[in-house]
Amino acid sequence: MKKKLYFGSNLKMYKTAKETAEYLQRLSANTSDLNRDQLELFIIPSYTSLEAAVNCIDQSLIKIGAQNMCWEDEGQFTGEISPVMLKEIGLNLVMIGHSERRHVFGENNYIENKKVKAALNHGFTALLCIGETAQEKEYGISAEILRTQLRIGCHNIPQIQAGNIWIAYEPVWSIGVNGTPASAGYAEEMHKVIKDTLSEIFGKAALQIPVLYGGSVNPQNAGELIIQPSIDGLFTGRAAWDPDNFNALIRDAITAFQSI
Repeated sequence: MKKKLYFGSNLKMYKTAKETAEYLQRLSANTSDLNRDQLELFIIPSYTSLEAAVNCIDQSLIKIGAQNMCWEDEGQFTGEISPVMLKEIGLNLVMIGHSERRHVFGENNYIENKKVKAALNHGFTALLCIGETAQEKEYGISAEILRTQLRIGCHNIPQIQAGNIWIAYEPVWSIGVNGTPASAGYAEEMHKVIKDTLSEIFGKAALQIPVLYGGSVNPQNAGELIIQPSIDGLFTGRAAWDPDNFNALIRDAITAFQSI
């Protein structure tokens, strides 16, 4: 394979701890034969499932991540979880800036920047999610929105930490039950914008940063998306929440990628 491919899913507020453990064990068994030098597989469960998730599988097969994290180690932040707490249960991946955190819970680019810095300074891999709304797309400013989210989200981060950053491009209009998948051509165009912006920020170190597409990824479009030159992986939603279906999607995407 020409490059390492990334496949993951955010379980959102679905699956109990027991259901999460069963899901992960099945997914781990299904995919255990796939070469992890060529594949990075990750799952991001709910907070109450994290300890069960970490204890039920080998994280060299499936990396476990948190859906959110406070930028402070401790303090008067009722309802928040600190990087110290996440480290204690054995995590090294945290998702930051998911569209629901931004648009449902009111987080902005400056908050995401503080979270990215905290994650990196604590040795986590920071998965920064970015994406434009339907209205921003309609106004023709998608590229500007992505550049702004990246420039603020990665502000004052040294090049030496670039290798611990992942980016997930999730157009807001494509996420969820009523989401419309981006065409492969549009996704590739936006991924080019993202990669060019990362190069402006980090120079050659940007080559270490994988950029994943997320937004109504399904068995029908996964192969077409993964073969795009600027797409390094797929951040899959509900199509990944059945372990057998996700295994099939991953294998089909790998086959498509290997055929180019």
